[in-house]
Amino acid sequence: MLRTALRNVLAHKARLIMTVLAVCLGVAFISGSLVFADSTTAAYRAAMSKNYADLAVIVSPKSRPGDAVGEEYGALDDALARKLAAVPGVASVRPKVGGSATLAAKDGTPMHGGSPAGGTGAAYVPGPDGQDSDYPLAAGRAPRDGGEVALDRGTAAAGGYSLGDTVTLASDGPVLKPRLVGLVSTKDDRVNSGGATLALFDKATAQRLFTAPGRYSGMDLTAAPGTDQSQLSERVAAVLPAGRAEATTAAALADQQSLFIGTKTKSYERLPMLFAAVSLFIGTFLILNTFTMLVARRSREIALLRAIGATRRQVVRSVLAEAALVGLAASVLGFVLGLGVASVLPDVLETSGEPLPSGPLVIGPTAVLASLAVGVGVTVLAAWLPSRRAARIAPVEAMRTAEQPPSAVVSRVRGAVGLVLAVLGAGLLFSLSDATSATDANLQTAMFGCGILVAGLIVLAPLLAGPVIRVFGRLLTRFGAVGDLARENALRDPRRTAATAVALMISTALVSGLAVVHRSTSEALDAQAAAGLSADYVISTRSTTTAVDSAAVRRIADVPGVRTASAVADSTIAAGPLVKSVSGVDPKTVDDVMGLHYLSGSAKDLGPGKLAVSRGFARDHHVTTGQQIKASIGPGTVDRDETYTVVGVYQDNPTAEDVLGYRADVQKHGYLRDSVQRVLVRTADGVVSKDLERRLRAAVGGSPLLKVQSRAQLVREQAGVAGELMTMVFGLLAIGVLISALGMVNTLAMSVSERTREIGVLRAIGMDRSGVRRMIRLEAVCVTAFGTLLGLASGLFGAWKVSGLANGAIPQYSFALPWGTLALVVVLSLAVGALAAALPARRAAALSPLEAVAEA
Repeated sequence: MLRTALRNVLAHKARLIMTVLAVCLGVAFISGSLVFADSTTAAYRAAMSKNYADLAVIVSPKSRPGDAVGEEYGALDDALARKLAAVPGVASVRPKVGGSATLAAKDGTPMHGGSPAGGTGAAYVPGPDGQDSDYPLAAGRAPRDGGEVALDRGTAAAGGYSLGDTVTLASDGPVLKPRLVGLVSTKDDRVNSGGATLALFDKATAQRLFTAPGRYSGMDLTAAPGTDQSQLSERVAAVLPAGRAEATTAAALADQQSLFIGTKTKSYERLPMLFAAVSLFIGTFLILNTFTMLVARRSREIALLRAIGATRRQVVRSVLAEAALVGLAASVLGFVLGLGVASVLPDVLETSGEPLPSGPLVIGPTAVLASLAVGVGVTVLAAWLPSRRAARIAPVEAMRTAEQPPSAVVSRVRGAVGLVLAVLGAGLLFSLSDATSATDANLQTAMFGCGILVAGLIVLAPLLAGPVIRVFGRLLTRFGAVGDLARENALRDPRRTAATAVALMISTALVSGLAVVHRSTSEALDAQAAAGLSADYVISTRSTTTAVDSAAVRRIADVPGVRTASAVADSTIAAGPLVKSVSGVDPKTVDDVMGLHYLSGSAKDLGPGKLAVSRGFARDHHVTTGQQIKASIGPGTVDRDETYTVVGVYQDNPTAEDVLGYRADVQKHGYLRDSVQRVLVRTADGVVSKDLERRLRAAVGGSPLLKVQSRAQLVREQAGVAGELMTMVFGLLAIGVLISALGMVNTLAMSVSERTREIGVLRAIGMDRSGVRRMIRLEAVCVTAFGTLLGLASGLFGAWKVSGLANGAIPQYSFALPWGTLALVVVLSLAVGALAAALPARRAAALSPLEAVAEA
């Protein structure tokens, strides 16, 4: 029987190749994502090992509740460095000063200003030889005062800078324009391959920018030969000021980084794994259909095997052995293709301008075993049902010439099961009609509802195929007898038609549902971005830990054409366990730049000790206008609650964020005291122009920390948030269409093979080759239309019923149909059906009438 299975695989290799390709796509995404995760982890760890090379203990500041930014560095000074150098076992102490410094390129554009890798600033600390061992000079000299800076070679090349040029940069306030006097090398992988920039200052300037005069942000200790890191760490900790600094071994930091790296790289696997799941799920139906048709075509052969003594178990094993061989071939091919996927994933997943660390591909046993297990396992499981059908073929079947249709009992059971599943899935989705929030429970209900509904449609598909295709068949009457034959061919075996169409149905349901969510979300985000914003321009920092220079705020107000310039201080507010965003505003100008819809109260009553809150905040904290709430603003909020009076409740919107406070209150406890993070600008007569934008950029000194955006630009930026979803939509569409095309080609090719005599008779009675080709293509289009219709119906229904959950997260959300995308899906699906039929149609048309009729 094993030889029989091998012979059958070789005999039908052309028909099984489509199955191999479908399975190998899913295997490729799985193996590719696993290899990519292993390779990225190895690259991160290699970079981390370089960063911690030769270090034994790292001393870092420890902040206390209520400390403002910079105060935590108070204990790390030269006196502590001398004390640490005297600890037994310490070979050297290297004080470090570092922080964030965002650079602008020579043409004025920010360099990685919004990237998590960001811009790094540090002090150049020369050793006894006059060189900083961490930053060896490659050209020029070290900076000596605040008017000079050194850059690493990669940063200088990326920014277009040469020695002697003026560099534009900022840390947390005014724009600095030092002269470039040196180029250095660095082993920091964040700079070399992580996308960060590096600017080096003299020690005094770095301390002024990042810590405080005479203070350091950390100290790196090396150990004398033979010194244990843990013991050295304990001795170092004993001399540190209690509660102001802490000592950690380099090994412990490496372990923490490994844990972080593992979590980070796991997140990179999600998108490829989603594509793998979709491709394997859709591919399962192709496998099922292929083996079902092979078993049906070989029913006489299997019956003869049974007649000469083969048992049912042997027949099952033979079919499963064929599936295992196909799965093995798919696994090997998929794994090789997965290496290509792993090599391109870094470019695909480099978001927000954050390059991933580079390194060689790491092929671990997990990726290899997963590829084999998934490829072989999915193929064998999908072939199990056809193998059971094969085992039920009795020896007497060898005398039959036609396949027996399913019994009425089987059809009734299928109909009942499918109807129950469809009603249950629809019922779960209808239960969300009154849902107004995207809680975990509601999301789980939505997922289960959509899944059960699709499962019900899959079960019902053979029963729905007849009525639906008869309706579509009416459109084929204009093609005459060819159209009638195409319709009857599609109706001949509803199970085969349904199995072919189901692959397209699943991908269409996914794409149409996600496309509706994307369109609705994009429109909602567009509306939300402009909601509550009366200002014509928004000048903002990139985080709450940076600030708009106070002098720049005054210059903005003096720009010709500016009517109102209202500064906003952004921070956080904690009321109980929840931490929300708070915007400190000037009550005199806030109504001119924020068009808020107040449900009660107003911003005019804002003042010291008073807040206006969003509807969501009021709901979560059970407060309303006139009531008091205990809360604390800013970092280090433990035991610092103050009593605030709520003077208004407004409709949620991103401009005002969760809470509006009196600006002086927010600035007093902000991340950067007495600072502002946004300036909302109202122009005279609402004028927005390139010239005015240039004047505003000039007013802030061209700071790379700041964004100057009009309302329209804000809306476009917000719309870009949904870009990843659209990428996923078209990715899923491509996978679904490709696998559906493979299934269509496979099914039609086998169908043509089964109908050789029939096609020969048609040719003998006068149908020409073009008529045969047209008949096969129309049959494919008919099946494609059936699958597309089911997919659109289920996808749109699911998206419609879960729209209430999205409305709870985004108040502006409303159900919107992306007519263009849906039309593209329909046209593309029908086109794929027609193209998939090209090869089988050509083969059918090439049959010789006499040879076809004579074929047994």
